Amino acid sequence: MANMVSIEIDGKKIQAEEGGNLVKVAKDHGVFIPSLCYYEHMEPPLGTCRTCTCKINGKYGPACTWKVHEGMKVEVNTPELKDIRQALVEMMFAEGNHFCPACEKSGNCDLQHMGYEMGISVSRFPHLFKDRLIDYNPRRMVMEHNRCIKCRRCVEEVLTDDKKRVFMYINRGNETMVGIDYEQEAKLTEEQAIHAMNICPTGAIIVRGESLSKPFGERRFDMESAQREYGKKLHKLNRPLVMEKKVVATVSLAGCFGCHMSMLDLDEEILDLVEMISFNKSPLTDIKKFTRRCHIGLVEGGCCNAENVETLREFRRMCDILVSVGECAVWGGLPAMRNTIPLSECLEEAYLNSFTNEPTSSVIPYHEDLPKLLDRVYACSEIVKIDYHIPGCPPTATHIWKAVKNLLWGEEYSILYSEFKYD
Repeated sequence: MANMVSIEIDGKKIQAEEGGNLVKVAKDHGVFIPSLCYYEHMEPPLGTCRTCTCKINGKYGPACTWKVHEGMKVEVNTPELKDIRQALVEMMFAEGNHFCPACEKSGNCDLQHMGYEMGISVSRFPHLFKDRLIDYNPRRMVMEHNRCIKCRRCVEEVLTDDKKRVFMYINRGNETMVGIDYEQEAKLTEEQAIHAMNICPTGAIIVRGESLSKPFGERRFDMESAQREYGKKLHKLNRPLVMEKKVVATVSLAGCFGCHMSMLDLDEEILDLVEMISFNKSPLTDIKKFTRRCHIGLVEGGCCNAENVETLREFRRMCDILVSVGECAVWGGLPAMRNTIPLSECLEEAYLNSFTNEPTSSVIPYHEDLPKLLDRVYACSEIVKIDYHIPGCPPTATHIWKAVKNLLWGEEYSILYSEFKYD
């Protein structure tokens, strides 16, 4: 018979089986501890990502490496610990090139899932946009080093039938990366290769011909949160609820107008909305210039040229509240895929080396009337102060307008897990 012990989590005493993993025990008792490298079948636990950092018996440490014992005292949900865990996940997003809308594992990605669970709208750290190797040499796999978070799951878990490792760490320090033994990879069965792809917490390991793409709602992390209280979190501002009509401005910079299309997805509810707001400068009204100061400005797209920067600065001057809407505005999004490549190479590939160019017409356009391209695509927050961020590609109409009504009138709202997405 299992020996039961008494432990304390956030001041609440619970009974648990001695020797159980702290992350799993907490989950069984309704306490969510974020984790990425933790995998129930691995013993001892890896403890590499530190996403599950808690205060255990007065000391900080990864919860996944702790076994439950009598008298254990654990702090999980203090403001300080939440901020530490958010910072760790934000650094993983900033350090890698995680273009969620273009990733095969979007919706099934543990890193993405942790971002949702923590409510991360934007990273406090600048994205590095490093140009890393994509290894196509393995027989059936593609190793996408831009997405690897070095959790070590594949190194420890993926073995051939004769117990040889397929993955290993190579290089040291900041240059550490996960390499593949091509000879051993070729020995894996199809099932073993797919298992390697599935245990990877990001889209770093992809098996050719085995697409993970599924419609929204059928992916692992689309609809339900791991936290019981997720949908009950209220967002509110300490301002009186005065329902006066407000003036809104919108713009699309280096974006695709998808966020503007999403704004209109309220369908017939937009008729109620126009009773509460009026649009000034906006593609929705075709008003080209500000005719008055606006209560709120909604900016879609990042900044890829001088005209984008000028427009964004004008919005900052003319709007009381400025909101970045969508991944492109928040951190660069899909247009920022060019940030890993020098601008000169991008232009040469588009205008000089393209197969679609007509003979003798290969020239990089230049004219004083054309906006000057920037060295890379910049997030709006890198150019001006942004007051609020709404992630998504695009965000849902309900997410956008819940946030807008909160910012304009102080109306309380909660974002459903199914509404908070990066793709």
